[in-house]
Amino acid sequence: MELRVLNYFLAIAREENFTRAAQQLHVTQPTLSRQIADLEQELGVKLFRRSNHNVVLTEDGMILKRRAQELLTLADKTKRDFLHRGEQLEGTVAIGSGEFLATRCLTDCIAAFHRMHPQVRYELVSGNAGNLLDQIERGLLDLALLAEPIDIRKYDFVPTPVQEEWGALVQADSALAQKASLSPQDLVGLPLISCLSDPAQERLQAWFGPYAGQLDVLARGSLMYNEALLAQSNVGAVIGIRLACQYTGLRFVPFSPPLQNRTALIWKKEQVFSTATSAFLEFAREYLLGISSNNG
Repeated sequence: MELRVLNYFLAIAREENFTRAAQQLHVTQPTLSRQIADLEQELGVKLFRRSNHNVVLTEDGMILKRRAQELLTLADKTKRDFLHRGEQLEGTVAIGSGEFLATRCLTDCIAAFHRMHPQVRYELVSGNAGNLLDQIERGLLDLALLAEPIDIRKYDFVPTPVQEEWGALVQADSALAQKASLSPQDLVGLPLISCLSDPAQERLQAWFGPYAGQLDVLARGSLMYNEALLAQSNVGAVIGIRLACQYTGLRFVPFSPPLQNRTALIWKKEQVFSTATSAFLEFAREYLLGISSNNG
């Protein structure tokens, strides 16, 4: 299976037409048809359903489309890593992060590394733990900033010094906003907007204790920004961590007893990195451990 043929396949999937795809790729239609026929024979499946005017992906074709996009992305990343090997450190570091106060530690680390190596570039991907770990496993991300606990069987990590604080975003003119803190029973019977992450759900279930079964979770989300918009539309109160953000008409009230967790920068064990990523990783480890010692 050649990358060139996968590019052909994706062009047809995008255009839903062999003729238009051939024109875009600057190849003849018979050549394109022959390449796809060979690919179907190699895989032992039909990739397209054909009609007089267009083609659509079969179920097997949809699976290949997703895999082909991942393979081509990884191939492009690998090519860029090998191209940037001059005297001056160059290359691209792909980093994922959830929404945390600790993200500022990561961005400060990138800024400090950039002053030393201005030719290095960065790809920053936001997401929840499941999405980011999946991209690390597929080689699309080098590192990720995630909430603890970390699976130490699969990943190496360096902790950040920031303690993330849980609470709720509530309407600023509500009775809850006047409280210094919120207990589990304060949120019983109220419409709530919670997070999608399974580890976070387990942490919240433990904090709510016997009140967990009485909660009215109206919606779940993966980005605090979108969840805050729901709260501003008076859909409910958002359960999440305190961020360095202000949301008009909302106030963050921390939980009592306090619910906190830490974060860590993680990477896959025994992973072979590009020169730029290896240098950044070594720098980030010393940087984060350094500020942890200073805060200690």
